[in-house]
This record gives sequence, C-alpha cells and structure tokens, in this order.
Amino acid sequence: MTQDHTTGPDAAPETPAPWRPSRTVAVVLAGGTGTRLGLGIPKQLLKIAGKPIIEHTLAVFEAAPEIDEIIVLMAVGHVDDAQQIVDKAGFRKVSKVIAGGETRNATTRIALDAVGEGDVNILFHDAVRPLLSGRIVRECVNALWTYSAVDVAIPSADTIIQVDADDCITDIPVRSSLRRGQTPQAFRSGTIREAYRIAEGDPDFAATDDCGVVLRYLPGTPIKVIAGSDDNIKVTHPVDVHLADKLFQLAAAQAPRLSDHGYAEELTGRTIVVFGGSYGIGHELTELARRHGAQVFPFSRSTTGTHVERAEDVEAALKTAFEATGRIDHVVVTAGILEKGELAEMDQETMDRVLHVNFVGPVTIARQSLPYLRQTKGQLLLYTSSSYTRGRARYALYSATKAALVNLTQALSDEWAELGVRVNCINPERTATPMRTKAFGEEPEHTLLAAETVAQSSLDVLISGLTGQVIDVRRAPGEGPAAAVPAQGTPAVAPAPAG
Repeated sequence: MTQDHTTGPDAAPETPAPWRPSRTVAVVLAGGTGTRLGLGIPKQLLKIAGKPIIEHTLAVFEAAPEIDEIIVLMAVGHVDDAQQIVDKAGFRKVSKVIAGGETRNATTRIALDAVGEGDVNILFHDAVRPLLSGRIVRECVNALWTYSAVDVAIPSADTIIQVDADDCITDIPVRSSLRRGQTPQAFRSGTIREAYRIAEGDPDFAATDDCGVVLRYLPGTPIKVIAGSDDNIKVTHPVDVHLADKLFQLAAAQAPRLSDHGYAEELTGRTIVVFGGSYGIGHELTELARRHGAQVFPFSRSTTGTHVERAEDVEAALKTAFEATGRIDHVVVTAGILEKGELAEMDQETMDRVLHVNFVGPVTIARQSLPYLRQTKGQLLLYTSSSYTRGRARYALYSATKAALVNLTQALSDEWAELGVRVNCINPERTATPMRTKAFGEEPEHTLLAAETVAQSSLDVLISGLTGQVIDVRRAPGEGPAAAVPAQGTPAVAPAPAG
C-alpha cells in the first residue's frame, strides 16, 4: 500500500534533510594556454617564486584540512607536465590529472564526471590564482553547510560603466553593490549538476562562470558571496607575473616567526657557512644561528684571511666546515664592499675589487657550494641592496653588482630546482653596518634598519621552503630599527649594503 504524503492546510512544511557530503573535492582548472602572456607554454606552468604557478595553487589545497581530494583538469597536450609536477611535489590529495575540454562547459562536465556520484562538496578554482589563502578555502567549505552555491568576490575599487556598440556610456551602476568575482566557486554537487542538466536544453548555453549557470538556470537558489582578497589575483597578462612574484615575496617575509624552541628544532644539527661573517649582518646571523643550535662557520678577509673571489679560499673554507660536521646545509654570502665615486674617475684596481668581491665572489661560492648543498637539499642565500632597482650615482658598480645578484638568484633557483637546492636573496633597506658607516658616515639611528633585524629575517628564510625569492626587509613606518618588519615600498634612496 502506498503511503499518502498529502498534507492538510495546517500541516507543518517539510524540513529539508541536512547536508551531509561524503567528501570535499577541489577541482583545479588549468586549461589555459598562455596566449595573452605570449608564452609557448600554458601560463600555469610558468614559474613564479621558484615554482610553477600550478604547484603553488595545488599546495594551498594540499595544506587545507577542509579538502579531501584534488582533481586537476589540465590543458590538452600538457597532462604529463602537470602529472610530473604533482609527483615531484608529493601531493597526496591529487587523485586525477586529466585533460580539460575545449570550452568551459565541457570542462565542468568532465570535472563532474571525474568527481563521481554522491553528495560531495566541489570547489572550482583557477590554477592561475596561486595566492589563494587557506582562509578563503575554509570559508567556502563552511558556507556550504548553509548554502548550496558559494562565490568569492571583492568590492570594486573602480567605477564600472556600461557602454553601447559605439563605446558610449549607457549606464553607471552604483559601485557599492558591485563586486569583482574571483575563485574558488563552491557548490553542493547536486546543485551544480542540476544547473548544468537544465542548461543542456538551452541551444544558446555558453558558460564562463559556474555561479552564473546556477543563477540563470536555478534562479531560486541563493548564492552566498564570501570576501575574497586583493592578493588572490589571476595571472593573465605579463604584468600579473611580476605582481604575483612580488606578492609571494611579501607573503613569505610576513610569515609568523617561530618560538625559540621552534628555531632550535629547525637548526640543531645543521651546518651554516657564512662568508662575510666578521661584522654587520653576517656576524649577527652567525651569533643568532649559534644560539639556536646551528654549527656556524664564519669566514672573512679580516678574521680568516678568506677572499671570496679566490676559488682556492672558498674551497678551503667549505672543506673546513664539511670535515668538521660532515654536512653543509646553508651557505650565506654577506661579503661585499662599497666604493663611492664617479665611474669615469675610478681607477682600475678599485673597479676590479668591487666587481670581484661583489659578483665574482658569489658566483665562485655558488659553483663550489653546489656539491655540498645537493647532499642536504640546502640553500644558498645572497644579499642585494635597495639600489638594485635602479642605479645610483657615485656607486654605479655597487648597484650594478647587486642587480646582478638578483638575476643570479632567480636563474640558479631554476637551474637547481631539480636538485632540490634552494636559492634566495635578502633585500634590506639602509642598514646600520660598519661598511655603511665607512661609506656614508654617522647617520640618525632611527633612519636605519638594525643588522640584527636583517639577520632574523635571514634566518627565517633559511629555514623556509622558499626558492627564487628576493625578500624585502623594511622598518615599520615611524619606528626605530628594532621594530623592522618586511613590507613593500619604494626602494630607499641610499643602498643597503650587506655585511
């Protein structure tokens, strides 16, 4: 006998069953070809901050406790490239790397088929938004307990205008009600499947946005909007590459520091070689690392007679450290000299000294350090100056060599990535060091960054997983040197020599 579910006028409405998804799946959409960037490879394979963009993106979902599984839809012809990145990085949550479709409609349908049946949370995210935060992921997933569709957006800082076919303004919407859409877009699986099922009956259907499909074909479905982030940019145009790289630098520099116990856990048993460790930043880093348990070997012209531009001196220094501990985890090059004067008036001996100490030295150290760093999957840390962004009058060679070190950092991080060796560069603003005092005389203390602060930031980079980064170290506005924090800003007028 069939039960009659007809209700009378006084019957209470049925309460929908609570949402109980079996798992939460992140679908990373990596179908772009890089046409607007003018590349020969898909833009998601382009390296930013030492890693392919897609690797940064996948790492966010890999680390998010709310995500159970990751599916990658890669551009046709590049599935193997994406799979190699996944395998090398050891992403355990990635269950499938498959080819996407020729259109967004087709790609979403492939994704839904890959997810399979059942009640599932699904997050669709652009692979070329590598600066997605864990906070956004968490809020998207949490919102799905209440809403069946979720979007991510930020307020529009610009006035939006609507134009006609002749590019004449027809309307200016109220900006307060406008948002700029981002990803991820999150859905209960039944909702997005139903929206696409209905859309299949529309001969004019063409999706560019999954929330738009729900809005059009399931118009009664509320779509919750959560706050995105200005950092969650989409790498689409050439300038976006540079912006994303800088944002990674800032994010890395602003990471919370460890407790003393945390530093001890990271550094005890590690061997650090510091070239230029007799004074300034190199000396402060030596002392700081030793306090946290590292075995540190400082070398310099004044204390050990080590000339960084001499291959035999570098070889002897590295050999000394290795024979004493059996390993070298980090090699730091703070050695440098600053000679002021007009280039046309500088004698050959002075020019040779600046070029050899500031550039040939780091190159020599890099070459000879590689065999040791390969064994430990270690890091080479170099130092540039705020003057690297544009040459400064009266110390042209110094500025030029510091710019060269930035290029060297980025190049070596690529060359050595397959070896597991990381290369980074610290860019401090004007710093209180003996070398700076010798070149510029006494300066107001409150205008200079403390060498100890730069050493602390250097230590944070050494124990991080960063590579290919140029880390800015800046003072907080209006505060003294001890209160320095990393921040983005216009390069200082004077240089920030290391060591």
